[in-house]
Amino acid sequence: MRIVIISDIHANLEALAVLPQDYDQLWVLGDVVNYGPDPTKVVEFVRSRAKHVVRGNHDQFIGYGEDPRCIPHFREMADATGKFTESQLSAGDKEYLCDLPLQLQLQVGKTRFWLCHAVPSDPLYGYCPPESERWIEECRRVSADILLIGHTHMQFVKKFGDCLVVNPGSLGQPINGSALACFAVWDNGSITLQSTAYAVENTVQKIKTMPVPAATQHDLISILLTGCVPEEWKEGADVANPKN
Repeated sequence: MRIVIISDIHANLEALAVLPQDYDQLWVLGDVVNYGPDPTKVVEFVRSRAKHVVRGNHDQFIGYGEDPRCIPHFREMADATGKFTESQLSAGDKEYLCDLPLQLQLQVGKTRFWLCHAVPSDPLYGYCPPESERWIEECRRVSADILLIGHTHMQFVKKFGDCLVVNPGSLGQPINGSALACFAVWDNGSITLQSTAYAVENTVQKIKTMPVPAATQHDLISILLTGCVPEEWKEGADVANPKN
């Protein structure tokens, strides 16, 4: 069994286009939409091809209108692009986002998986960076060999006790210092983190045509091209939940 695991697509169709094609299943760890220019086509892709999908905070934002709980700069971008996203999606697309589960417990062979967007104790909004000791307690909450999470856009694999925590990183808005689409592959018991170049300039050109403020376009493009969040954005932010 070969499973491609992705998270935080954020309506970036070009990033989806570079995923491996030789997989048995596609799993999505939330944040299908918002920020990016192609919400309708990305939702269509996920609905037609993904075997399992959980809901992210931006899916919740678009589906239910609930605060995505981002730091100020990201909240401004979320609000601006959210209006565009809502205008593009059909009622059926929004219903699909609303109906996505918050968490899933799956088993493939003898391997037990737990899927959520953020952390099991707070599946939509809990922010837990790779180095946090909080993962020890989060792993105790689930009956799983592998805990799959997204939300932070930071790609990592770490073992906490008997549980392996895997974040595939962000496919559509990476912040690992490069403009590479990030994902993970589980192949018959072995998991690897992968990243690959995609047609980011095409996404950039689409963002320039989005009906959002020029400052929002500039910020979205800067993050895509650099793979970094400006340090000044983090000043005064809630360190417990600094991003996305």
